[in-house]
Amino acid sequence: MLNFFNKHHDSNGEESKKGLFQKIKQGLLKTRDNLTSKIDNIVGFGRKINEELLEELEEILILADVGVNTTSAIIEGIRQKVKERKVSDASMLKELLAEEVYEILQKDVEPFALTSPMVILVVGVNGVGKTTTIGKLANLYKKEGKKVMLVAGDTFRAAAIDQLEIWAERVNCPIIKHQEGSDPASVIFDGIQAAKARGIDVLICDTAGRLHNKKNLMEELRKIRKVIDREYPEAKVETLLVLDATTGQNAIQQAKIFKEVSNITGIVLTKLDGTAKGGIIVAIKAELGIPIRYIGIGEEIEDLQVFDAKSFVSAIFE
Repeated sequence: MLNFFNKHHDSNGEESKKGLFQKIKQGLLKTRDNLTSKIDNIVGFGRKINEELLEELEEILILADVGVNTTSAIIEGIRQKVKERKVSDASMLKELLAEEVYEILQKDVEPFALTSPMVILVVGVNGVGKTTTIGKLANLYKKEGKKVMLVAGDTFRAAAIDQLEIWAERVNCPIIKHQEGSDPASVIFDGIQAAKARGIDVLICDTAGRLHNKKNLMEELRKIRKVIDREYPEAKVETLLVLDATTGQNAIQQAKIFKEVSNITGIVLTKLDGTAKGGIIVAIKAELGIPIRYIGIGEEIEDLQVFDAKSFVSAIFE
């Protein structure tokens, strides 16, 4: 067994890690309270793990936005483990569930590696916290000693350019921008030339978030990608999709559309602290196979955290 629940009591003296874990735990408080209190209610003293109990657990998971298909797979996995390990005591249910969730979140995930030079395309619909995410990523990478530059590739909205400029000032990094209505690919072209000239490590590019016209979006992202591949072949390219956790199953629909129009390499899930249905994180990974790279667990600039499956599972089920 993975024994998550002892993980953060080892005395390797890493206070900062402990503090970080407490922050994640605090950010996931609503989900934790929603899930664990309900599970604690069904695993009453003396109960055995049987079909009736598993049905009750299934309902709890679906209500936490884990999704019907993913929930079915989790319940089946628990059933197998109960059989293999001859577990019958209901008090073990939470540990078995934690293992299942961890296995889904960890499956086929390569760690996210910051290299230089690197281009990060940030995509997502308006209103999910895309600009804020870019600002917080820039802050994160600067703290790791990287030279960061922003590119205002969402030329569709003047507000998007202004917001990004505010973030650039706040985290003290350069920004490349054109007028509202400019061709996004040409802004990114200029960003690449500037990044090369200034020895920038990470170039973070905003993009427009209009979903109602999928064809235009696809065309725009394809054009941007063509420019990057042609002008900056030595750069590693990541495409991060920003989703708002509070929109639940709607986030999965958005992810499916963006997956069709672009090669999404990772997901940033914002506003996790604002929902009791953090199970959406499991559904996204299970249904789309795209790794979760960062989670937003608060308003502060430091509240965008690198996603770690073990910490996430511990924070919810410990």
